[in-house]
Amino acid sequence: MTSIPHARVLGYQELLEQKVLGLISEPELVALTKDLVAAGGENPGGTEAATVEVLQGFCLAAGLEVSTETVAPGRPNFTAVLPGGDRPGILFLGHSDVVPAGTGWERPPFEPYVRDGRLFGRGSTDMKGGLAAVVIALKALKDAGAELPFNAALACTVDEEDLGIGIQAYTAAALADPTFSYSACVVAEPTDLETVIGCRGDSYIELNVTGKAAHSGRPADGRNAIDAAAKILSLVRDDHARLQAEQDPLLGAGSWNIGLISGGTGTSMVAAECTVSLDRRLMPDDDAQLILDRLRDQISEAGIDSDGISVAAEVTMEMPGFRTPVDHTLVANSVSALADAGVDSAITGWTAACDGGFIARDLGVPAIVVGPGGLNDQAHQVNESLSIVELVAAARAYALMCLRHGRS
Repeated sequence: MTSIPHARVLGYQELLEQKVLGLISEPELVALTKDLVAAGGENPGGTEAATVEVLQGFCLAAGLEVSTETVAPGRPNFTAVLPGGDRPGILFLGHSDVVPAGTGWERPPFEPYVRDGRLFGRGSTDMKGGLAAVVIALKALKDAGAELPFNAALACTVDEEDLGIGIQAYTAAALADPTFSYSACVVAEPTDLETVIGCRGDSYIELNVTGKAAHSGRPADGRNAIDAAAKILSLVRDDHARLQAEQDPLLGAGSWNIGLISGGTGTSMVAAECTVSLDRRLMPDDDAQLILDRLRDQISEAGIDSDGISVAAEVTMEMPGFRTPVDHTLVANSVSALADAGVDSAITGWTAACDGGFIARDLGVPAIVVGPGGLNDQAHQVNESLSIVELVAAARAYALMCLRHGRS
């Protein structure tokens, strides 16, 4: 057998990359993004089925293999696969839900339009644009006849913006699937096309404090649940200050936020009940249940849950953080692909959270976050919009990441 000279292999690779990039159509990409934005999917309060219908129709027409898994009524996870060889592949991850549009939009939020090089509409940045860029990249690879030695796939989950039921169902199914084999995960969330190698996680902790009602003229006859909750929140504030004293250079620190509080039945009554909803941001090695256990211990040590006061608490949502080494080949592949797509991509960390933590923690697959759009200036904002230049660059970079995946 005659070996092929190394230079000819590189030449073939370069020609294939040029062919694939030439098949990425800006009008097609913009049209798909607009269709995805128009499909809506507000969460809480809606479903993601219409978005999945758009994705499924496009991917089937593109010749990709598709599947869905119903997580809850009207809420299907969606997977599109460009099949290849049996080597560990590359998995792109996204979500089909968007936050509620709210009021104050200059035009209806689910009637997308283009102006001054930007595509406007709820979800354009977070993250219908990222989904469209991945699908267009996979289609270009298919149309070019690229024969990858691995599967390249998009997993699009429901409920990322709330409780994460979609990603948890996806990882559970993946763990039970002996054919699941991926060695890299690229989360297509908006990062301004920076390469994010680590994210904080997030968790919700619900506290229910119960006391004893009494007339406010005789407060000693009762046990005030609001007073007890205030003492717990003092513990939370102290712990928040402790956390801020130990800053990680990439991800900052864990943090507490008191999001909701309600209690009492009237001004002239000693409050018999108080509920508090806490947001606890997590570092990659944090465990929300252990954090809650420590808070429970502090509550008991301070004597708050005594003398007629009881405290019930539970973790109602946990999204793990993650960190991928800066010298990992996935990081180098991202930076190189983005450079060849015309983007000088910084390597950064995120204080936000995303579903990539589940892929890293539960499936052991290294993850990064790279996507078009701005997390801080566009995501969840009124008149949300996305740069079309970034959108195209993302699709080009995703295609190159696939072509270069697994190459040292």
